[in-house]
Amino acid sequence: MLYSSANDWKAAAHKRVALIAMSGLGKTYLSEMLRAQGGWFHYSVDYRIGTRYMGEHIVDNFKREAMQNPFLRDLLMSDSIYIASNITFENLSPLSSYLGKPGDPAKGGVRFAQYLKRQRQHRIAEIAASVDSQVFADKAISIYGYDHFISDTSGSICEIVDPENPEDPVLSALSKATLPVWIKGTDDDTDELKQRFCNTPKPMYYREKFLISKWAKYLEIKGCDEGQVDPDDFIRWGFGELLASRIPRYAAIAKNWGITVHAAEVRNIRDSKDFSDLIALAIDRN
Repeated sequence: MLYSSANDWKAAAHKRVALIAMSGLGKTYLSEMLRAQGGWFHYSVDYRIGTRYMGEHIVDNFKREAMQNPFLRDLLMSDSIYIASNITFENLSPLSSYLGKPGDPAKGGVRFAQYLKRQRQHRIAEIAASVDSQVFADKAISIYGYDHFISDTSGSICEIVDPENPEDPVLSALSKATLPVWIKGTDDDTDELKQRFCNTPKPMYYREKFLISKWAKYLEIKGCDEGQVDPDDFIRWGFGELLASRIPRYAAIAKNWGITVHAAEVRNIRDSKDFSDLIALAIDRN
């Protein structure tokens, strides 16, 4: 690991971590808190995906929609309007809307083949954006003058790596630049995430083989073809399946590449000292 002991961590002039967890367990909360208190550079992998690596795909999709409206089409063709994505750290909706949900177009769904294509684009983008943590950890010091760095990884990082492979390119790059920290939730946290997701289902990224198998299983269970699928119903069902598959993958990342902290511990953090103390405790505990 980047820091061999709690004392090594405490003495480090430049502290670098990568937070790994499902969305909703505190990654962005911690990152924003540390940035606001000063001294920490917040690198958002999802933001990087949506700007550097998938920004053109997202904007092109906006333009396709605009071209279906005669009024907007005329303005777009005459360069009278400008279409852009206003993605931010806090609002990643442009990225989510591009990924979409498979199913009935009348209910806002996209064809499964198109959905799969966008999933593949996301995989390429997430790999690149995750590896870029190494680049921005250096930029944080050399350009912006921050002493410390926190990479707010995507919840789907466990889908793009093989944590059992000691030469995994993403985890190798990430662990050279940062200390991977898994925020481990409880069964109650998992239930809360499921309920929150059911209330507001959003597009997700899946490993391709997993997605294809779950799509086939869902069609079999419902006894329908893809054009009849309610996109939100599939996404809700798929989220439960996805959570169950992700937890052991997160655990393997922490075991082989980093450390574990608990969501309950994260909820007690109020400042950068609390955070630093928790990381030191977790390193010793590891």
